[in-house]
Amino acid sequence: MTTIENEHLRVSIRSKGAELTSVYNKANGIEQLWQADESVWPWHAPNLFPIVGMVLNNELLVDGEKYTLPRHGFARNSEFVLIDQSEVHATYSLPNSAETLKVYPYKFDFQIIYTLIENALRVTYKVINLDDRTIYFSVGGHPAFNVPFTAGENYDDYYLEFETEEELNRYVLSDGGFLTGQTEPVALDGKKLRLTKELFNRDALVFKNIKSKMLVIKSEKHDKTLTVEYPHFDHLGIWAKPGADFVCIEPWLGYTDTEGHPNDISQKEAIHSLKHGHTFEAAWYVSV
Repeated sequence: MTTIENEHLRVSIRSKGAELTSVYNKANGIEQLWQADESVWPWHAPNLFPIVGMVLNNELLVDGEKYTLPRHGFARNSEFVLIDQSEVHATYSLPNSAETLKVYPYKFDFQIIYTLIENALRVTYKVINLDDRTIYFSVGGHPAFNVPFTAGENYDDYYLEFETEEELNRYVLSDGGFLTGQTEPVALDGKKLRLTKELFNRDALVFKNIKSKMLVIKSEKHDKTLTVEYPHFDHLGIWAKPGADFVCIEPWLGYTDTEGHPNDISQKEAIHSLKHGHTFEAAWYVSV
């Protein structure tokens, strides 16, 4: 376990998945990150690579070959190596290996860099192409934040405030976790999306090409807030296990497959390409 800290935040990260395990707000003594209750949902903030969501039949198609790849890819279950650390930052690396090549036939180095900047944590995803050809990938975050912030509060007192007023349409998911091709409007109260224990009864709210690049978790009862900014991410998922005391705000570059439409990875919706010798970076932020 690695800990980085400044006067505002104390953050812990484990090597499995290079996953955040704690975002502790020192100003008010609040643990902001869901603590992975295994009886409810056993994750804190998994990192999604080289896919977001699922591929049909768990089969990734690359140049006519099929590779078995689980939901959200392999990074969240992989052991990362800590390659650099100071009091306020830590860099983890997951290079390609004989095991990754069996399920994803590209040579790469996937790095996750955690940096404290005053009252914010920056999470940077860095993909380095070590192959002799263009590689294709998706990447995303899946952090779960405690709601309510403290005991004795009600989930229904909280809401998500979007950066801008906009007409939101969710992309509907099937029971199997794939896009159906259908959309449905999501009603906002101005810029507010009310959190209720029933909001996620039909799985995640999936938004493609969302205008807002910032969401704030707020309560009607007090002025404590948590902000997630994702300036480099085009798509967004919002989810909680129904009835659970958390909400996931998930910045994505990519999303799950559409039912009945298997594609080669190079043709997959919202896929990113990276040329030989090039490096990709994208960051999202949590601030309190």
